[in-house]
Amino acid sequence: MTANIQTSRPNSLSARDAAYHFHGYTNALRNEQDGGFVVMRGDGPFIYTEEGKEYFDGLAGLWCASLGFGPQPRLVAAAKKQMETLPFYHTFTQKVASPVVELAEKLVSLAPVPMSKAYFCNSGSEANDTALKMIWYLNNALGRPEKKKVIARVKAYHGVTVAAASLTGLPALHNEFDLPIARILRTDCPHYYRFGEKGETEEAFATRCADNLEKLILAEGPDTIAALFAEPVQGAGGVIIPAKTYWEKITKVLKTYDVLLVADEVICGFGRTGNWWGTQTFGLQPDIITTAKQLSAGQLPIAAILINQRVFEALRDNSNKLGGFAHGLTYSGHPVSSAVALETIKIYEDERIIDHVRSIAPHFEREMNAFVDHPLVGDVRKVGLVGAIELVKDKSSHESFDPKLAVGPTLVKFAHEHGLIIRPVIDSLCFCPPLISTTAQVSEMFGRFSRALKDTHEWLKREGHA
Repeated sequence: MTANIQTSRPNSLSARDAAYHFHGYTNALRNEQDGGFVVMRGDGPFIYTEEGKEYFDGLAGLWCASLGFGPQPRLVAAAKKQMETLPFYHTFTQKVASPVVELAEKLVSLAPVPMSKAYFCNSGSEANDTALKMIWYLNNALGRPEKKKVIARVKAYHGVTVAAASLTGLPALHNEFDLPIARILRTDCPHYYRFGEKGETEEAFATRCADNLEKLILAEGPDTIAALFAEPVQGAGGVIIPAKTYWEKITKVLKTYDVLLVADEVICGFGRTGNWWGTQTFGLQPDIITTAKQLSAGQLPIAAILINQRVFEALRDNSNKLGGFAHGLTYSGHPVSSAVALETIKIYEDERIIDHVRSIAPHFEREMNAFVDHPLVGDVRKVGLVGAIELVKDKSSHESFDPKLAVGPTLVKFAHEHGLIIRPVIDSLCFCPPLISTTAQVSEMFGRFSRALKDTHEWLKREGHA
């Protein structure tokens, strides 16, 4: 073990980041060698670095900066007012700050299906972790101690805490972390382009997914299966839009075997798909909804879990029997975050943000469809203001590039050179611009992407892979 001895203080923020900061989702050695990408300010969908270079952030930060990166005077005022009035209080033992009550009421009123109560925490990971604990607690309360297994899907993303990462269906979140935990089961990813069989229609593929879910439930025993966790659109798995009729068929299976549905709306909630909720866009019938990110436009940490009356009654009655629901977080329903979230929702309503998304979505779709015929592009998928372009080696067979080539990450590097930040999921490039983006800004984003795609194609040709 070596001591970390600093002989002199690094000059730039990037060098200081390399010296002192340990990042998530980052190659730690590379950051130590190269330093961090330091962002100094924002304006709409644009951010500006320590050196003053402009970038279009095509992923709204982490799918969350719905109102962009510039200061929002109304949110600043809401935070300031709450900081000056009551900067902190907790939600334990029947205590609560007033903005939390207002926010809970607002969320229940906005719910896409009837919901009874809202529970608050600080991130999507915490929300899904809490939802899982609620489900286990509920089944103990109902005298069903064996009904504890939970199903999630291949390529799902539900967070990074121990339970949420176990629900996530991406191997990188399990490798070397001793995950997943027990009682987590896996079912099909509803991505027709990638997993549909030759000659199989989209509807037939959806039927196969539902049949496989039913087979899994029957094989494990319906009395052991508690819930299915599912995103309306699988975001970090590559913006996977469910196959036609998928949710209709999945819902029928869940109801047949009394399996709860947890709709993970962490990315989809608050307008991303063209409705307040992805649940509305795709016709889900959830018992529990988890949400975060755009709840506060990404400007302060907050998340919420909405539960229906059936779930609440089981939690309520068991908490009465045991003397309390023994779960909570210091910052659950933080008054400043709650005040900002409440004002964010008011902005969505006052500025008709959902209508704006619906008006700009056709332009977003046209810009994405312009890449359909490109020789590297296999699948183009989109809904509302979220989408992905998947690169392939062979368009006719859908054959992917060798992962060792890192085609998607290489395109992202080229995009960075052109002032565009996007996310690669292997060879799928994800787009999720701020909801306030204009048609001109969406065109600018895809113009920068087009130049990066051209660079990638030329690189592949030089290397003999295209």
